[in-house]
Amino acid sequence: MSLARYASATAPGGLALVQGLLNTRSTASGFSDLFDDESSAEHWLNEGLREWGELTGSVPIEQTVSARELGELRSLRDRVRSWVVGDRAGVRIDKPIAVVSNADGTLRTQPTGTGIRWVESAIWGAVLMAQDRDTLRRLKLCRNEVCGSAFYDRSKNNSGVWHDVHVCGNAANLRASRLRKKLDPR
Repeated sequence: MSLARYASATAPGGLALVQGLLNTRSTASGFSDLFDDESSAEHWLNEGLREWGELTGSVPIEQTVSARELGELRSLRDRVRSWVVGDRAGVRIDKPIAVVSNADGTLRTQPTGTGIRWVESAIWGAVLMAQDRDTLRRLKLCRNEVCGSAFYDRSKNNSGVWHDVHVCGNAANLRASRLRKKLDPR
């Protein structure tokens, strides 16, 4: 599954696409940037949109990615990252989103536009729906600076800070323990 790049819980519904977008960037732990070139960005985008369609019941539109659009995807990723960490003052969003009804009478968002504008509409529509469902607050970035991957916090009290406590959490806790012993060598 392309939306689950790291070994962490995948966000529900359309929020999985947002999580997947955030996890396309490179990390110091060895993951390359999936937006390094048009071909890898296009592959990730179409696989991610296919999975998003399966999760949401929406119909994805096949995307091509030009050099200009690659820059727009990177910018979108940066703006969404700022939004998720709570730095929303400088993030301007003006993408139209349609509201449509499903066969069962429930409402959902439907992206509008073409190309990358359509992708942006899908992403911000997922953010809007997650905000409305109060699940957006559970989409977090791993506190390990080497990692920084996006993960969905499924803990009961929404207190998770590591994408994987056994990987990033153990390393941080070990560093903290060593520092405490160094400062208080009793």
